[in-house]
Amino acid sequence: MLLRHTPKEITERSALMINPAKTCQPIGAMYAALGIHGCLPHSHGSQGCCAYHRSALTRHYKEPVSASTSSFTEGSSVFGGQANMLQAIENIFAVYNPEIIACHTTCLSETIGDDLKQIRKKALTEGKIPEGKFMISASTPSYVGSHVTGFSNMVKSMVGLAEPTGKKNGKVNIIPGWVEPADMEEIKRITKMIGVKTILFPDTSGVLNGPLSGEFKMYPDGGVTVAELQSTGDSIGTLALGEWCSADAARELDTKHKVPCQILDMPFGLKATDRFIDALRTIAGVTVPDELSMERGQLVDMISDMHQYVYHKKVALVGDPDQVIAMTEFLVSIDMCPIHIVTGTPGKAFERRIKEITKDMPFPCNVRAKGDMFLLHQWIKNDPVDLLIGNTYCKYISRDEDIPLVRWGFPILDRQGHQYFPTVGYKGALRLLEKILNVIQDRKDRDDPESKFELVL
Repeated sequence: MLLRHTPKEITERSALMINPAKTCQPIGAMYAALGIHGCLPHSHGSQGCCAYHRSALTRHYKEPVSASTSSFTEGSSVFGGQANMLQAIENIFAVYNPEIIACHTTCLSETIGDDLKQIRKKALTEGKIPEGKFMISASTPSYVGSHVTGFSNMVKSMVGLAEPTGKKNGKVNIIPGWVEPADMEEIKRITKMIGVKTILFPDTSGVLNGPLSGEFKMYPDGGVTVAELQSTGDSIGTLALGEWCSADAARELDTKHKVPCQILDMPFGLKATDRFIDALRTIAGVTVPDELSMERGQLVDMISDMHQYVYHKKVALVGDPDQVIAMTEFLVSIDMCPIHIVTGTPGKAFERRIKEITKDMPFPCNVRAKGDMFLLHQWIKNDPVDLLIGNTYCKYISRDEDIPLVRWGFPILDRQGHQYFPTVGYKGALRLLEKILNVIQDRKDRDDPESKFELVL
């Protein structure tokens, strides 16, 4: 394996990234756009860019991802892509008839300076956007930020559809951040159980985890509707799950339409889920049902029963900042020790938050924002861990260093189930804990001598 040539000696790198722990902005923007019902994502750039973004999402979610492109050629690369975009808008509505087009830029269109807002205004003036149809856009240059940044930018553009009537609708906006479709389903199940009416956006449940019915649907039944997005300005409040993915959109709603917002961690694990449930209870003025308290008790029971197998196990963790923050807190709360933590998304606030969460651990914690997996591998070589948690690309480090791996995050290319089984909420934390325990105990069974090979652990 090539990674076996990774040296132990760490050299600071300022201009070189090896094995990035991120991908580009348009992938995040495309995923967010798929969470709108009847939406066709549009890539304003070359065909190759759009093909890569569709392929990345298709491989992870195991579902066909439809998107259109402005199909830049040499001419549009030099003189601008406005003509391509205007023709694309006309063709898309005529041929595919979406409710809404969600357009994002690529490196090429950003570099030549195309202005999507101006192009949209021209399309409206020329009547290329039919009555009752919509178009939103987001600036998503790949050379800035990460896929998380692109997701955030597209979600923020959804807020531009809000049209307050001045009469409150009694609903709570929930911006779930970049989580699996199953996680969005779980959030809706929890809110329904509590009795809170919500508008979840974006919502990819039913879009990227739908059934195989034998009937083709260009636009699956799932997703937040345009009408719901328009009514977000009348909601009684907004809960944004994740500072990096969701906060910008929530603050935009607050600034423009005076919808008060609260920024929470993604509800992975016990403590973060507790805060999410409490915020829902408070903002809607309801009580927590016994069924949800029972789910919490089941999680606490499993943590108590299996604590001895996870106690002070060292963990290396890589992923997106919002997810990693919540996962780090969960691991620390069950007395595991995440000692190497990397995210590919920039932001010193991430490092400060991780340091705060891990300050009382018995081992020091290495943390790097805008880091890469090469650095993570070097850290592991210098201070080995008992468990690695991250996406499919971690399998190379796992194999080379003989470390158990829990696949989690984006992308997962070589396993199934993540789009169907949630990891948020109390039920999701049970599944996360089960996955962690299984790989740890499988490793124990593999390595134990016969004298310690027990039937019951």
